[in-house]
Amino acid sequence: MNWQTISEQIEIATSQAFQALTATPLAGGDINSAFLLQSATQSYFVKLNHSASLPMFEAERMGLEEIANTSTVRVPDAIACGKTDTHSFLVLENLEFGTTSNKSDRLLGQQIAHMHLKQKAFFGWPINNTIGSTPQLNDRCNNWVAFWREQRLGFQLSLAAKNGYGGHLQSSGERLMSDLDCLFTNYQPIPSLLHGDLWTGNAATDREGNPVIFDPACYYGDREAELAMTELFGGFSYDFYATYQDVYPLDSNYSIRKSLYNLYHVLNHLNLFGGGYLRQAENLIAKLLVELS
Repeated sequence: MNWQTISEQIEIATSQAFQALTATPLAGGDINSAFLLQSATQSYFVKLNHSASLPMFEAERMGLEEIANTSTVRVPDAIACGKTDTHSFLVLENLEFGTTSNKSDRLLGQQIAHMHLKQKAFFGWPINNTIGSTPQLNDRCNNWVAFWREQRLGFQLSLAAKNGYGGHLQSSGERLMSDLDCLFTNYQPIPSLLHGDLWTGNAATDREGNPVIFDPACYYGDREAELAMTELFGGFSYDFYATYQDVYPLDSNYSIRKSLYNLYHVLNHLNLFGGGYLRQAENLIAKLLVELS
C-alpha cells in the first residue's frame, strides 16, 4: 500500500506537514481494513476498502459531520476522504479510548436524547448510505410508515428473497408490511437525527470519560428505531436508558414497535451472514403478527 496519497490529503486537510512513518494494521473490522497511520508526532485512524467503496466512506463522513454539528455527543473528526490508485479511504481522528462507567453511561443517554431532539421536516437522508455493507436507501419521505415499509423492511425482504430465503419468511413478511399502519394508530413519529447503527460495539469513551460514538449509518427517522437497535445485541446499561427517559421519554407502546425495528437489523444480518438469523427473523415477524391480530 502506497500511503503517499493519503499523507498528502491529510496535509491538505490539516494545513500541517505529515509524513507517514508506520502503518499498523488494526483488528476488529468486518467490512473495512483499518490502520493506525503515524508520523513522528501525529497519528490517524485510516479505513481502507476497494476503490468502488468511496461512496460508503463519503456517506460515513457526512454522518459524522452531521452528528458533530449538533454539539451533543462526541464523534471522531473526519479528516479526509478519497481514493488512491487502488483503494478508497477515510481518515479519522485517532481517539484513545478510556473505560466506561455509570457516569459515562448516564451522559451518553442524555446526549443521545439531545441528538434525537435535532429534527427535520422529513424522513430520510440526502444520500443513500450503508448498514454494514448493505445499501441503505434514504429517499426523502413525509410518511414514516411508507418509508419503513419500502426502504427498510421491503428492501431487506427483497434482498433475502434474492439470497434464497423465500417461503414462510416472505409470506409472513408481506402480511406484516400490509398491516404496518396498525402499529402506529396513536403514535406519530418525528424525524429525529439517528446514528442508525447504535450498539455497544459502536460506542466508547475517550480518556476523559466522555462518550464517543462512531461508524454511523445516519438518517432522520423515528428515534424508537435507534433505541430498539441499542437493545438488540446485549444492550446498554440501566443508567443509559434511565437518563434517556429523563430527557426524552418514550411512548408507552415502544416495547411493541421495538420488535419491528429490530427485525430490520436481523434481516440485514441474515443477508450479510447467512441462515443462522432466519429463525430469529421469522420469530420476530410472528410476534408482530400476533400483536396485529
